[in-house]
Formats: sequence, C-alpha cells, structure tokens
Amino acid sequence: MGAVTMKSNAENLVVDGERLKKVSKILVSQPEPSDENSPYTKLAKKYNLKIDFRPFITVEAINIKEFRQQKVDILKHTAVIFTSRNAVDHFFRLAIDSKIEIPTDMKYFCISDQTSNYLQKYIVIRKRKIFTGERTANDLMEVLKKHKDEKYIFPCSNIRKNDIPDFLKENNIDHSEVVIYKTVASDLSDLTEVNYDVIAFFSPSGINSLFVNFPDFVQNNTRIAAFGPTTAKAVRDAGLILDIEAPLPNAPSMTGALEYYVKKANNLS
Repeated sequence: MGAVTMKSNAENLVVDGERLKKVSKILVSQPEPSDENSPYTKLAKKYNLKIDFRPFITVEAINIKEFRQQKVDILKHTAVIFTSRNAVDHFFRLAIDSKIEIPTDMKYFCISDQTSNYLQKYIVIRKRKIFTGERTANDLMEVLKKHKDEKYIFPCSNIRKNDIPDFLKENNIDHSEVVIYKTVASDLSDLTEVNYDVIAFFSPSGINSLFVNFPDFVQNNTRIAAFGPTTAKAVRDAGLILDIEAPLPNAPSMTGALEYYVKKANNLS
C-alpha cells in the first residue's frame, strides 16, 4: 500500500507529466463484479493489467432495538425513498423483524432503475406504485417535486449525503429519516506491504477508510482515481493528488477514465 507517513499535498505535488507513469496494478475499492465479462475484466485483458478488488467499506446491520429507539413508525408513512440496494435489503429486514406488513399501497421512490428492479426481491413490482429517477439524486429530486403530498420515510446509513434530506426540508415535505444500517471502514491491514499503481475510490467513506487503516499513508507515485464530485472533493480535502476523475465527457465511467489514463501513461494511444 506504499509507505505509511502522510505528507501534505504541496510536498507531494508534481506536474502531471511526472505522474504519468506506467500502470500495471490497479486496486478497485469495491467488491469484485460477479460478471466475468465485466468492463474491468475487459480492461485487464486489453491492456495486460492486474486488477484487484477490495471493498474499503463494510455494511453492518443495526438491530431491532436500535431501530425502535429512533421511534419512526413505518406504517405512518405513505412512501419510501430508496437510494441503494443496501437500503432496500435492510428496510425489509427490519420490517420483517418488527413483524410489520408493508401496505400494498405504499409508494416507492428509487434513485435508479437498478434500485427499483431490485425491489422485486421483496415485492411484486407490477402491483406497486414505483417512481424512478434516471441515475442521480438530482434526478430523483425532480420526481419527488411532483409528489410533495406524500409522507416519506427515508431509510439510510449512518453516513449519507445531505442532498435528499436537505431537499425535503427546504421544500417542507413531510418526511422521517431513519438509520437502518451502518457504513464502517473495512479491515485492510493485510494490504500494508502491497503496492498499487492506481487506487480507485467511489465514495468519501472509501477515503476515510484508507486513513482509518493507514493513518500515515503517503501517496508518492500511487495514482488516485475518484468517481463523482463528492469523492473527488474528499480526495483533495485529504491532501491527496487526484490523478483520474470520472465521470467526464470523455470518460463517463470509472473503467472509461482508467482506460483513458492507461493509454496515455503506457504510451498506447
């Protein structure tokens, strides 16, 4: 994972050309895709790269006692806002543990098609009212604007973005927020002596986990890739150099951004 003494951004700062070094090993801070034909697999084969996967954050369930201490009654709400599959899983788990039967007229507002499709694990989708954003929280907020009269329950992690809660408050939309699972740093101690050319991050929690595990982390020649503006901000706020950023017009995905960088760094363009 590189040396373990932290330096400031100014001390580490070098021009882009000097940091444009060959890439052969990449660490992706997410679970390994189950699809053997994933974009990462194709990227690795195309450019002869070693790509490892390791979740930097772990999801922990809260128990029924912790849930009840928040004094949020699911049945007093008419709609649920889901921003992840983790939220879906833990919401229905807690409903079952609480012996609550979710009403058939409950409405579901999901951040993406991926999340809404995941609901079929727990409900018959064709019989329910489901509203879906295109991909981002901003897309979902546009949908919520059209349904201001609902009483929403927003199940989330102990670490979450402020955008949706702030939107609900600013627009005086009746809602309750309830923490249904916790996001904590994974144990990465076995990576102490492992070095990667690039580490790809997808959330500020991933950056936090890096420093929880390696408080004296030095970036040196390790290139940092970040997906999304909040992750990019967390990288910079931590005093790290952001080498690879996505999404961008020429790199809408993390694999696209990595490929663009690898082609330049490995003189393949």
